[in-house]
Amino acid sequence: MAASAHVSVIHVRRRRGWTTRGITTAFLLIFLVYFLLPFFWIIISATKTNPELFSSFGLWFASDFNLFSNLSDVFTRDGGVFLIWLLNTTYYAVVSAVGASLIAAIAGYTFAKFAFPGRRLVFAIILGSIMVPSTALAIPTYLLLSKIGLINTPLAVILPSLVSPFGVYLMRVYAEQAVQDELLDAARVDGAGELRIFWSVALRILMPGLVTVLLLTFVATWNSYFLPLLVLSDPNYYPLTLGLAAWNQQASASGGAQLLYTIVVTGALVSITPLIIGFLFLQRYWQSGLTLGSVKS
Repeated sequence: MAASAHVSVIHVRRRRGWTTRGITTAFLLIFLVYFLLPFFWIIISATKTNPELFSSFGLWFASDFNLFSNLSDVFTRDGGVFLIWLLNTTYYAVVSAVGASLIAAIAGYTFAKFAFPGRRLVFAIILGSIMVPSTALAIPTYLLLSKIGLINTPLAVILPSLVSPFGVYLMRVYAEQAVQDELLDAARVDGAGELRIFWSVALRILMPGLVTVLLLTFVATWNSYFLPLLVLSDPNYYPLTLGLAAWNQQASASGGAQLLYTIVVTGALVSITPLIIGFLFLQRYWQSGLTLGSVKS
């Protein structure tokens, strides 16, 4: 009797486990469809002509496959200005991401491994700045950039993007867990200076966290719309977000008379492709950082 009761308890637990796992899997699949559906729609829409974009079913291909013609229209319209916007966006995002990740790594490492007067207060101020919305800083940022003559220049987009309070917080937490004090002490005993210790020892250990900050800043700068709208007026300095918005406004103003909607959709597909490629190539750094702290030494 006791053995049969024990077996029935095991069966009940297994049944509950399978039920919980099934519900969790179904929940995650729903979210997967939710996140991938807009991407699937934009791929399908980029293959259609302008009339088919409004007359055919949105989640399936039309009779004509027009992707290559749409791509040609995107890169040739207005004298090929889309390529200039793409290069501008790449320049803004790469410089901002590299600069912000390095600044965050240096600051996070300093807060984690050095004791100095006012450390807690300064770090508390940095944490508090995370809660300040970017829109609240829009006017002060514009006035400051205007005073130093940087309005309508690439630096007007890059300089504000170099500041990443969340990146500093993330790198401090990562440095506290990943960089062992014994390793730093050993390097100091060998005669290495603090700067060399950071560049030769700590930075390599911090690479997964640094890549995380780099990707977050890269995506944020690549998708930035409000800051460029505020500080840029010359279309030759526009990023993709402003350029595609300008084309979309032209299409809306003409009531669809200009065949711009398919160009806007195809341009949006082109604009997100580098982000996908970047995540695919750098995901191994994330995977190496996920196991940090999972095994106690």
